[in-house]
Amino acid sequence: MNAPIGVIDSGVGGLTVVRELRKYLPNEPIIYIGDDARCPYGPRTAEEVLQFTLEMVSSLAEMGVKMLVIACNTATAVALDKVQSLFSFPVIGVIQPGARAAVKASSTGEVAVLGTLGTVNSRAYDQALQQLTPEAVVHSLACPEFVPIVESGEYRSAAARTIVDRTLQPLHASSFDTVILGCTHFPLLQEHIEEHFHGQKHIISSAVETVIDVDRILREQQIESSAAQLPVFYTTGSVEKFRSIVADWLSIPFPDVRSITFK
Repeated sequence: MNAPIGVIDSGVGGLTVVRELRKYLPNEPIIYIGDDARCPYGPRTAEEVLQFTLEMVSSLAEMGVKMLVIACNTATAVALDKVQSLFSFPVIGVIQPGARAAVKASSTGEVAVLGTLGTVNSRAYDQALQQLTPEAVVHSLACPEFVPIVESGEYRSAAARTIVDRTLQPLHASSFDTVILGCTHFPLLQEHIEEHFHGQKHIISSAVETVIDVDRILREQQIESSAAQLPVFYTTGSVEKFRSIVADWLSIPFPDVRSITFK
């Protein structure tokens, strides 16, 4: 079934999931929507996040996607259950896979979760981790400056490293061996985060574990694709800026990036 997989995010963060999809499932066509114009979602109300998520999913449904990945932790926390109830195609989020990967990696059961304010306040990771391991100890930290620095395209800069170092200081008083990057924007800062912890923590991105779930669902429902195609990207923000980040992060020389607007 050569229909595309839909991927949505508040901005460019979900490209981290797309990169793993292209690596592990290269024959799967992808349509991506990044809501850069209204990013970040972290400080927004749950009602706004739900509305924006439903607008993107409805557009992808009209484009004929066969399944959907909500590649935004804030939107997953707020909207996953609602989206699953409204649409007939399979819908998965990134929180459960990220929690599962962290439990596998941690030997102490103590996990730090870096997320947006919305994700941290939802306690979605606390619940997911403690469902898997009731004795899990979760240290959550909101990182409000991380998404803007990634969206600006400055994630490789010295300024980004400074922001990472300053933001992570409060965690130094806590004991943990594993760090969940609880926002799909954050893997673009992973090098800085690893350096901050001197390579002594397991750093978990939910992207790989999410793709394992995607692969399982495709096989179970027998809806795998057989013909490779380049992904198509839509953004509500600057096409030029989005194209630059796609080209850099996904190594696609001339990515197909288009503009999309919602009422």
